[in-house]
Amino acid sequence: MQLPNHNKLAIPRVFPSISISMMPPALTALISQVVALMGLGLVAVLVSQFEMELSLEPLLWGLMEGIFAALVGHYLGMDRWWLPINLIFVPAILLVLAMDLSPLWFLGAFLLLLLVYGKVYRTQVPLYLSSGEAIEAVASLLPKDSGFSFVDLGSGCGGLLQQLNKVRPDGTYHGIEAAPLPFILSKCRSLFGVSDWRVSWGDFWQMDLSQHDVVYAYLSPVPMALLWRKVRKEMRPGSILISNSFVVPGIEPEITLKLGDFGGSTLYLWRI
Repeated sequence: MQLPNHNKLAIPRVFPSISISMMPPALTALISQVVALMGLGLVAVLVSQFEMELSLEPLLWGLMEGIFAALVGHYLGMDRWWLPINLIFVPAILLVLAMDLSPLWFLGAFLLLLLVYGKVYRTQVPLYLSSGEAIEAVASLLPKDSGFSFVDLGSGCGGLLQQLNKVRPDGTYHGIEAAPLPFILSKCRSLFGVSDWRVSWGDFWQMDLSQHDVVYAYLSPVPMALLWRKVRKEMRPGSILISNSFVVPGIEPEITLKLGDFGGSTLYLWRI
């Protein structure tokens, strides 16, 4: 019979295990802000208990809260680009309130963001525009034979499709976009331009990829594993997936091309 090891302290699990990585980043950011506000409130209570005077301007309190929120977000494993958002969120609100702006400005800003980015809070895919260097590199990776089909998942304003069609008019080009304003702009470019390409409104997760020889994605790190499963399930053998900047976790790309553009982007290619 094995005796219990009394050198180790057994701590019962009281709370269920919750994976922060499974939460949407917006929810994690909200949790960071709430924890920071609670921490700041605790500091204020402790100061009052010791009858100490701590007179700070509201903006300084906001900066303290922002620093705390950024630290909490870092501890929760948020992507680095979320940390400045956590830092400036409350100070920005305080500055805007001090300006005493009309509520219509806030409504207009919200509607503009909604038109440009769509449901980014759900898709976790912001608007990225492919650089000229990226377009040239993608053109070099297209199949040599004519008649291939190319699709851009989240095609933005359609610049990549338009330029590729000029360089390789022997292929067919299709984009799909869910953000309202980029879709309208790209639709106008496809209808009134001289290039022969098309763009559709919709969710690329609902699209059947089996009809395309090349799939191009400039998304974010979050959906890449799910995209790989969709690609492996639907695309034909010999077809290729090209990703701008974001890798498929655990899957080595066949080709890696480092670009010299402003963002220091890298193209990754996988052959199915």
